[in-house]
Formats: sequence, structure tokens, C-alpha cells
Amino acid sequence: MTTLNRIEQGFKTFTNDIVDGFFELTHNGFALVGLIVMFLSLTLVAKPELRQSAELKLIGWLQARQVESSGFEAGTDATDRTTAIDPRDLPKQQAAVAYWLSKKYRIAAEPLSALVEEAYEIGSRTKLEPTLLLAIMAVESGFNPFAQSAVGAQGLMQIMTRVHSDKFESFGGQLAAFDPISNLRVGAKVLQECIARAGSLQAGLRFYVGAANQEDDGGYVAKVLAEHTRLNLVAVGRSVPIQVPLLLPMLAPVKPDLEASKTPLLINS
Repeated sequence: MTTLNRIEQGFKTFTNDIVDGFFELTHNGFALVGLIVMFLSLTLVAKPELRQSAELKLIGWLQARQVESSGFEAGTDATDRTTAIDPRDLPKQQAAVAYWLSKKYRIAAEPLSALVEEAYEIGSRTKLEPTLLLAIMAVESGFNPFAQSAVGAQGLMQIMTRVHSDKFESFGGQLAAFDPISNLRVGAKVLQECIARAGSLQAGLRFYVGAANQEDDGGYVAKVLAEHTRLNLVAVGRSVPIQVPLLLPMLAPVKPDLEASKTPLLINS
């Protein structure tokens, strides 16, 4: 056998050894994977708590992949995005207020219940009466979260968003003025500042409506306080007649002079 033949034969042998080794490793690898899968299956069957944990991790991974690929969370439905609760889940006083407002302003009780609950929570933190906040929403917008005045006051509490844009930053920006809960929280903060600056509730309400330097507030303060009184009676279980307004109460007909008032607390017109 020539040297060339010996080299050729050695190369073939070397190649065959590599191929045989590859198939053997592959075969053993598949067998190992199979054993691991079988072992894990038996373990999960024998220990339900491990199976549950594995399922939760798998669901979490699948949801993360869904968000990454589509931009939407898997399994999210409309109820996860709705600002509404069942009024039957509220405390008795809050439920009474929600049902009364619902009938008077012809608004569904469920979204109104969410606003009532939030008003009571804000009231406990800010020392503002929740029925006062609800009365302001009633007079300002008739509980229309998308209301906007001619001068740019927006949302439930008719906040001058361009004046109070800084207060909406933590809620995502000025468009949050049309989110009911965000608008209510910012409105309560502004009302607090108005009352503190004016020194009394009545004077604070004049600041709030932008009539601090006007002789006439268009009856705004009287309307708010009257609705506030009615809501307090409803909350304690009194029977208060419902006079459905022909038109939902909107904004007081006051046209404040921004330059004359020189107040950064101007809310609406």
C-alpha cells in the first residue's frame, strides 16, 4: 500500500469515527432529554403545588410574549379599563348618594359609584367634604367627563388645564383632564388651594369659578352649596325630592378677566 493510499484510508477512518460519535452523542442527548421530560412530568403530577407554580410561570411568559408582539396584554377585557363599580358594593351612605345622583342627572349608577367612592377617599385625605366635591361636579359639568367650556375648562370639575398643567404631570399629562378620577383629584387639590387662599369656603368657591374679582358669580356659589346640602341629607338617609333639570347644569355665566384677576388658581368660566 502506497503512502497516498494509507493517508486516504486514515482520513476515511477518521471521518467515520466523527460521524459515528456524532450520532451516538445525538442519540444519547435525545434520550437524556426524554428522561428529563419524563422525570419532570412525574414530579409535577406527584406534587400539584409544583405543577401550579410551573403553570403560572408559563402563563406569565406567554403574556409577556403577547405584550411584546402585539402591544396589548393577553386576557385584558373592557372591565379592566372601565371606571365603574357596583353601587351595591359601597357603604350605605355612599350607595344612597350614588343612586340619587344617578336618577337626578340620568347617569349610570356604576360609573357614578366610582366617583362617589373616590370623592369619599379624597375627602378623608384632604379634609374636604365628599358631598362638596360631588356638588361641584354636578354644577360644573353635570357629571360629563368630556365637558369643555368656551375658555378651555375641561372635565368633570372644569379645570383650566393649561393653567394647571403641572398638576396633571403625575397623571400622564394634560389629556388626563378627561380621565374622571384624575380630573377629580386635581380639582380637589385646586379647590384646597382656593379655599386656603380665600380664607373661607364661599370665597374659595368664588376663586374656583374665576369670579374672585367679579361683583356677581352668576349664582355659582349658591348652586354648589344648595346641591351640597341636598347630598348631605341624602347621605344621612333623608328623603330628598329629585328635580331632574331640563338641561344639565353647566358653568356659571361669569367671564373672568385673566389679567385683572392675576390669580393662577383660575378654574373655569
